[in-house]
Amino acid sequence: MDDSTDARPRAGRFAYDPPAIRFGRGSADDLAEELREQDLGRALVVCGSTVGETEAVIGPVREGLGDRLAGVFAETTPEKRLSTAAAAAEAVSEVGADVLVGLGGGSSLDVAKLASVLAADDRPFETVADELEERGTITVPDGDLLPIVSVPTTLAGADLSQGAGITVETDDGSATGGVSDPRLMPAAAVYDPELVATTPRRVLAGSAMNGFDKGIETLYAPDRTPITDATAMRGLSRFREGLEGIGEAENPPIEAVAAALEGALLVQYGISRPGGSTLSVVHAFGHALRDHGNVQQGVAHAVVVPHALAYLFEHTHARRDLLAEALGVPREGRSEEAIAEEVVDRVASVRDALGLPSRLRDLEGVSRETFPGIARATLEDRFMANAPPGLEPTAGGVEEVLERAW
Repeated sequence: MDDSTDARPRAGRFAYDPPAIRFGRGSADDLAEELREQDLGRALVVCGSTVGETEAVIGPVREGLGDRLAGVFAETTPEKRLSTAAAAAEAVSEVGADVLVGLGGGSSLDVAKLASVLAADDRPFETVADELEERGTITVPDGDLLPIVSVPTTLAGADLSQGAGITVETDDGSATGGVSDPRLMPAAAVYDPELVATTPRRVLAGSAMNGFDKGIETLYAPDRTPITDATAMRGLSRFREGLEGIGEAENPPIEAVAAALEGALLVQYGISRPGGSTLSVVHAFGHALRDHGNVQQGVAHAVVVPHALAYLFEHTHARRDLLAEALGVPREGRSEEAIAEEVVDRVASVRDALGLPSRLRDLEGVSRETFPGIARATLEDRFMANAPPGLEPTAGGVEEVLERAW
């Protein structure tokens, strides 16, 4: 193991232009006020069908927008299809909207970003789809894009991001990719615990581990900064407090939801910025399991994160001291190995408190026969480039993590 404390981050520049942030119970009531503050006009709400039919969610947003509501596009799906984004872009023109409100989980927020891109692109849909299939991304047109307001109802942490994932149907099935551009950073983000509290506990719990792992990874990624150290540590502490309060309750206390939402906001602050990201090894595992095992990404994170962390600690320091402090692990008089072991245990305890799966064998679509393909995809994932100093990942090492998680 590299016994370095990894204390010195990679030399670089922290350039981050975050959205205006509104936080607190009832903050959805202030959507129209935020649009007026930014001289934005009428909004098209982009969400899934369930959100669009759930009055406890769509109602406050509709009322909050008031006469600035141009329409509701309630057709997003977890697959984040390019065709859905194209339909949303058409809806923008039909209702005369000049701002998009992404309401829901990461899928709806990502589709809103892609709709913003496609609304500014006069290329035929087939041309854009071919580019995504061939390159894994699409060209973002020059000039202004429709501004986006994100209103998350889960804890996955896709709301302070300048990127979006997308899927396109192909002759062989489907291809996944993504797009990233500073202009896709939302103009505003609204965090209302009352909206998040309406999300089914199963969905909320799965999304939580995806968001929680953003805080973990930010502390050991090479592109970390003193600013992201501070937000990630406070965010992990609040996140853990909130998630343990949510537990397996069907109707969790609003105070616990608010604490978890505060954590989700903080752990992602500054992680998606021009020229860099702090997402790392755990997210590479999550993407590979999602794409090769048809596993919901938050559930994939829940199962694999303790084993991925143990793997990191065997080969590098991975700033276990800061992780320990953020997660409330005592350090005085204890060995580095003992500290690392308890950090792993604390992360697993958060997962277990939420009642999430802990073994790959319990996930549909994953078998030992799929491990070589999952390992290759993990190594090829772009976030593997953000592995902490000292780690030289191999296919054998990745498969060993999968075996431990089995």
